Amino acid sequence: MKKQYLLLITVLFVLLTSFLPAKAMATKWLYPFVVWGGYVYEVSEESVTEIGDEIGQVTKYSDMEPQSGNFSNAYPKGTKYFTIKEVSTEEALAVQESDGQYVKADRREEYEFKQDLNEPQDILKGIIFSLVGILAGILIYKILKNHLDKR
Repeated sequence: MKKQYLLLITVLFVLLTSFLPAKAMATKWLYPFVVWGGYVYEVSEESVTEIGDEIGQVTKYSDMEPQSGNFSNAYPKGTKYFTIKEVSTEEALAVQESDGQYVKADRREEYEFKQDLNEPQDILKGIIFSLVGILAGILIYKILKNHLDKR
């Protein structure tokens, strides 16, 4: 009977820990960037003077890990994005720096980071994690109760 409990605890432990990240570490970025419209724009040192309309702003900043939304690894929340006159946003956009100057950011690739709990697989993981946790709690309670009843 004790071997069955030990096996069950081991299986529950493995299931619980399988949902934890393998290693927590900071991300190394290859270049400074902003994300807008689902795309990564690499920020250059090229100044821009022909500024068009404001199109957005940084909504999240982190130099440690990817974030959702209009994220940047180089600019604080609130930094504004603008169109560049006669340049499509499919090619580049302008980022307003803290000194009021504008720099060009060239579009590189689609931004693939998504971390919404609205995703079905994330909801399923949460449900499974909760159920396994509840089962582990019940099992521990029963083991302790049986142990105390024998005294």
